[in-house]
Amino acid sequence: MANKTIPVYLFTGFLDGGKTTFLQNVLQDTRFQNGDRTLIVQCEEGEVELDTAKIKGKLSVLSIGSPETLTADRLQEAFDKARAERVCVEYNGMWPIGDLIQNLPRNWQIYQVMMNVDATTFDVYLNNMRPQMLDKLSLTEMVGFNRCPKDVDKQAFHDAVRAVNRRCDILFEYEDGNIDYDDLPNELPWDMEADLLQIEDADFGMLYLDAMDRPETYDGKTIELLVQAAVSKKLPPNTFIGGRFCMTCCEEDASYIGFPCEYPMLEAIPHRGFVRLTAKVRCDRHFVYQDGNPGIILQVQSVEMVPTPDDIYVYYR
Repeated sequence: MANKTIPVYLFTGFLDGGKTTFLQNVLQDTRFQNGDRTLIVQCEEGEVELDTAKIKGKLSVLSIGSPETLTADRLQEAFDKARAERVCVEYNGMWPIGDLIQNLPRNWQIYQVMMNVDATTFDVYLNNMRPQMLDKLSLTEMVGFNRCPKDVDKQAFHDAVRAVNRRCDILFEYEDGNIDYDDLPNELPWDMEADLLQIEDADFGMLYLDAMDRPETYDGKTIELLVQAAVSKKLPPNTFIGGRFCMTCCEEDASYIGFPCEYPMLEAIPHRGFVRLTAKVRCDRHFVYQDGNPGIILQVQSVEMVPTPDDIYVYYR
């Protein structure tokens, strides 16, 4: 059992956002509840309580009251005591998901992340607790907006989610119980049919998300963009990374993201220097993309050295 991978299903969102109700529905769904022993880890108490009497199957519930008590040893102890085979975590929306990941037992693996949001309070949380909200949105595979009024602005919600997550499913549950699935197109601020894709500085984060999601659509395109070069001897000959420091909400969470660039005059590219480049795009596998999937590779045609911009950061938007 120690070496067996334990599936973890993660339910995220803020207090009274509908997590417990959604978890209740999942556990009562015969497609999910197949008789496996399940450990439920609850990290906050809302108005709605989990009604285990309505759930078929053997369940054990572990309550976690603070981040400090969320430890691998405590989780493993509860799991072993329950003789469980899988785990469902109802996670506190104020706690970083990274803390949970770091404290999972070694052989526990997150299989799916689902987020529930109260549509009537989404803007409040997004504007006032932006880091916590984006932390959850960036990793989820499904966002369910519940308590939606009939005139809900689906486009606004769609745009807010897609600014940080291009892949997750989005659904809207109305007050009468009906559900709509998001089928709105992901609009891009550049013309994919143009001879030259000119990427504005503010749109680098969106380019990265879209190119990682569907790199094949950029194959053969010519692109112009501003990058900060990362030059390293660890890269193949005549290759540098053209990227930017991109942040979700603040400088503390900024990370460098970029694309492999092939350029025969690499000695002309200073490490950390800013260059505006024009390149032909090739979709192919590259060791930079560690998931093994193809990504875009920029075959640089021309470069222009430019001064360091006043703001070196860009956003995922």
